[in-house]
Amino acid sequence: MRFAHAMPILMVATAQAEVNPQADLTMKINAPAERTLTFDWPILRVGTGEYPAGPTGVTVFHFDKKVSVAVDSRGGGPGTVNAPYMELGYDMAELDSIVFAGGSWYGLEATTAVASALKDDGLRDGDAFAEVPNIAMSVGSIIFDFGGRRLNEIYPDKRLAQAAFRAAKTGQFPLGAQGAGRSAISGGLFGCHAHSGQGGAYAQYGDVKIATFTVVNALGVINDRDGNVVACYGDKDWPEPLKTKDLLHKWVSGAWPENDFAKKNTTISLVVTNQALDPAELKRLAVQVHTSMGRALQPFGTIYDGDVLYAVSTQELEKSDMAPVNLGVAASELMWDAILSAVPEQPQRQAKSGQAIPSKLRKDIQGEYQFGPGHRLKISQKGERLFATASGEKSIYAFDPGKDTELFMTANGRLTVPGRYPLVLALENQQLIINPGPWQQVATKQP
Repeated sequence: MRFAHAMPILMVATAQAEVNPQADLTMKINAPAERTLTFDWPILRVGTGEYPAGPTGVTVFHFDKKVSVAVDSRGGGPGTVNAPYMELGYDMAELDSIVFAGGSWYGLEATTAVASALKDDGLRDGDAFAEVPNIAMSVGSIIFDFGGRRLNEIYPDKRLAQAAFRAAKTGQFPLGAQGAGRSAISGGLFGCHAHSGQGGAYAQYGDVKIATFTVVNALGVINDRDGNVVACYGDKDWPEPLKTKDLLHKWVSGAWPENDFAKKNTTISLVVTNQALDPAELKRLAVQVHTSMGRALQPFGTIYDGDVLYAVSTQELEKSDMAPVNLGVAASELMWDAILSAVPEQPQRQAKSGQAIPSKLRKDIQGEYQFGPGHRLKISQKGERLFATASGEKSIYAFDPGKDTELFMTANGRLTVPGRYPLVLALENQQLIINPGPWQQVATKQP
């Protein structure tokens, strides 16, 4: 009788588990990029997956044979899978894949999804205690890409990660706002809020190969080798070119911008070499390269970052003339190159044109629009002017709950709110689009 009572409960639980609210989302797998890093390394395959509706995504690094790995965590809030095991430093090649994902801790599902795909596809099995273990080992880290940068709670899930893994190919790595870096930003400490992404670099020194990859979602700003800030929506009185030292000097006074971006950041990185390294050497490579990243990202490794770096040796090259310390120096320079390559083209602020808003647009755009949970925007007309206010519990960019913000025409027939950051509204097929383009947010008009 006790068993009979348990049956319906089990069936209900199973039915609930099968519900996937993201099942109908459109996926982009290995989406074309404006810039792509190419490299000659058959053992390493890369696949990316994105949910454009987020936008958010995942980047999968898969190795065609087991490789060695070490990890170095620096940030105050890292999100990882299997990091404690890597810290034990066993002298055994066990790693199959590394997964980077958006979606904060929800995105960690992507890492275990790749491991189960390896088993389901017959590449690995359950034999963890053979002389050469054949159980799948997938490790990974996440970035926070919710909050003020996008107005929904879509995250990279099992379906997206496994599709990216199965589409992984060698020799190509898309740069910029791609994969796990789809909604990354940088410079939140200073209010820069510049769009960022994923970057990579590759070089070969004799027989030694080195590749570096990173998803830059840093609290600090990205610096070039001359000390210039690479991307930042600066305040109106900031100098051009903007120097990092000037920003840091200003912030030593204790000023701290109150915003939704400043405490939700992480840079996750990977360095790969074919040079054979023992566990201590591999760990030191991870530490050396990770430490060097403080030159390109300032500040770096803060309590509000979750910075993690993985170092991998494919163990393909037994001997070389490059000492481990020199390997670290070369890899550190490549990592700086990778960081710089992560920066996409930044959207430009739109000036108001001074033109009156056409009556048809005023009529058509009025109403309430639902984005993600808690994000609703109401647009209303007062005379011949339009105003918008956040009608949900959360602010929407420059629109706050209970506060009317006036909209103005741009030269290209859209609406804008002049300010420090780009903010453009367009109406298409009864859908409201905020900031049309790569990072657009779309809402449907409510009845």
